[in-house]
Amino acid sequence: MSPKKSPFFELRSGSVDTLLFVVKTTDLDAMRAELTRRFEATPEFFANDVVAIDVRRLADTERVPLADIAQLLDSVRMRPVGVVANPHQTWAAESALPLLEARDRRGSTAKSSEEEAAQAAAAAATPNAGNGNGSAQASLLPPDGPADGTPASAAAVEPVPAAEPVRLATSSQTTVVDKPLRSGQRIYAKGDLVVLGLVSYGAEVIAEGNIHIYAPLRGRALAGVQGNHDARIFCTCLEPELISIAGIYRTTENPLPADVHGKPVQIWLEEEKLMIEPLRLT
Repeated sequence: MSPKKSPFFELRSGSVDTLLFVVKTTDLDAMRAELTRRFEATPEFFANDVVAIDVRRLADTERVPLADIAQLLDSVRMRPVGVVANPHQTWAAESALPLLEARDRRGSTAKSSEEEAAQAAAAAATPNAGNGNGSAQASLLPPDGPADGTPASAAAVEPVPAAEPVRLATSSQTTVVDKPLRSGQRIYAKGDLVVLGLVSYGAEVIAEGNIHIYAPLRGRALAGVQGNHDARIFCTCLEPELISIAGIYRTTENPLPADVHGKPVQIWLEEEKLMIEPLRLT
């Protein structure tokens, strides 16, 4: 029997997405302190998420201990699966992690576009300081699809929700979710995202553009995850676990003012700070 027709397994080409843990420093102690500070109050935010360690931001003469970084990520319950290393493949290949290839829309592998790539480095839940003004030595990037249709090797597996999948109505620019989202469910939209039902505690909505929620937001909402600082979040009842735009985030450990908590609001960025303003619907 031909191996291609085996009833037991198949080997097929394909691509899946991953979070990128973008390393910006060789100071492992500083990185450890920053991760501890960021995740000690919200340990479940990236629990069991698969990540690739991205060292392309380092200078040609810089090196980092990849095994130690992998152990550090494991300590906050993220699962490193490989390293994106161009142009550092020589020393990165010495680690136990496989070399992965990533296709970034903003061309962060090119030295001449490093500044532009830095603007896109804010991840879907890249925590900065609670008020949105903190600095970071490493950041998380949301899933990146191939810009030219070529499959990318760097991959992440989203947790499979226990509940049945949400039915989506999608156009070229907007994804519409017409069912409530339960804990453990996650929606990712390439453009704008419109949610017509409740976003429960433990649920997550992520969009490269704006997010509109016409129901209570009690889970996590992350807009502008490809570095779009002009993205906004609109919500008719703000009770979130986390809100984020272009990686600038705020959690419930920093209580919301009474004039916006549980109220219709819009959220945007102003000079790297999250601004929350009541929506005047009448």
